[in-house]
Amino acid sequence: MIAIIDYKAGNAPSVLHAIKHLGHSAVLAKSAADLTAASHIILPGVGSAKATMVSLEEMGIQGALEDAVLQRKVPFLGICVGMQVLFEHSEEEDATCLGWLGGKVVRYDCAQVRVPQMGWNEVRFVKDSRCKASDGHFYFVNSYYAKPADESDTWGVTDYNGSFTSAVNRGNIYGTQFHVEKSAKAGLALLDAFLLEDR
Repeated sequence: MIAIIDYKAGNAPSVLHAIKHLGHSAVLAKSAADLTAASHIILPGVGSAKATMVSLEEMGIQGALEDAVLQRKVPFLGICVGMQVLFEHSEEEDATCLGWLGGKVVRYDCAQVRVPQMGWNEVRFVKDSRCKASDGHFYFVNSYYAKPADESDTWGVTDYNGSFTSAVNRGNIYGTQFHVEKSAKAGLALLDAFLLEDR
């Protein structure tokens, strides 16, 4: 069973629609119990890192999420803010995040680039993972970006007045700054590859 965490700041219905389009079945997870039998877990994101963390706390789901992903090694995908909260800290509202990956999330320099970055941009995948991904153009909407403490966690990179980490991977944990569910064929191909992992 594919579980999409459905919280107030997320865009779970859009991700569910994309998964059904690919021919998979999934459920919207609203409680810790919904993660017990999950084969894959997706944390979509729209909004702020702090709002996401508050929502996870209010749902009482964080312990079950950590058990599934960190202990049972269920494949996990964080999308947009869902990727940013994988790190230790976000400058956005000074948020303490999950801390599954070392590093922080910082704001783009408004004097150098348009903020938010909004639209299509190229992603180059710089390391192999069990989830096969191909370089291509993906859809972004973000004002902040991740700076991993460990370079080996960087899965994909993108240029926006300089290179930044646009996708991460460590073991069963994946994250994309871009919205796979809004990225046409390239996004759906990556999402399908993730959902087929370990099946």
